[in-house]
This record gives sequence, C-alpha cells and structure tokens, in this order.
Amino acid sequence: MSERSELPGAGRGTARALSAFLFGMGTLHFVAPKPFDALIPPQLPGSARAYTLGSGAAELAVAAAVAVPRTRRLGGLLAMLLFIGVFPGNVQMARDWVRSNKPLPLKAGAIARLPLQIPMILVARKVYRQAR
Repeated sequence: MSERSELPGAGRGTARALSAFLFGMGTLHFVAPKPFDALIPPQLPGSARAYTLGSGAAELAVAAAVAVPRTRRLGGLLAMLLFIGVFPGNVQMARDWVRSNKPLPLKAGAIARLPLQIPMILVARKVYRQAR
C-alpha cells in the first residue's frame, strides 16, 4: 500500500497552513511595506519598494496556487523557489541588525532566523510531493 493511500488527505492541513502563511505575509507587504523595503539588498537595481510589492504579489499568487488542489503541486514548487529567492533579504536584515544599535536579543533573533528558512522550504517540498 502506498504512503498516499495510507494517509488519505495527508498534506491538506500542511497546504492550508502554508497558504495562510504566504497570504498573511503577502498582504503585509502591501499593508506595511516599509519594514520589507529595508530587507532589500542595496546591490539590486531599482527601488526597494518595487521589490517589496513584487515579492508581496508573488507570495499572494503562490498562496492561491497552494490553496487550490488542482494547482497545489505547482504552488509547492513555487513556494520552495520563493523561499530560496527571498533568502538574500533575510541575510541583509541580519547584517543590518547586527551592525545597528538594536538590542542584542533582536540581533540574535535576526541571525537565528536564517536557518529557519530550511524548515519553510521543507514544508513547501512536502506540499509539492503530497500533491502528486
């Protein structure tokens, strides 16, 4: 018996959670864009706001793809790529916060956040694999 048939509906809760997370973060990019602007590496051409709004739109689109069973597999793949793609912004935040006058716990949190990208990628991979 395959894993899929042993676990009917496996992954739906994971897909819902991933979709909700992406929807929430994507919405925040439009409601409160300023903190996201600060994450954009200055080496990138163009305005930080354009990257903020573009990544917010991407998160909303990926959230929708993950939410719909017919596009869930593609959504899982796109979520993996999105989490990899935004990683430089997380690195930029950690660099900026470590160099700032922010309290030590915030600096430590910014650094500790970097490896948390791995579980997010793994959750997206799980959604991708279970949507076959």
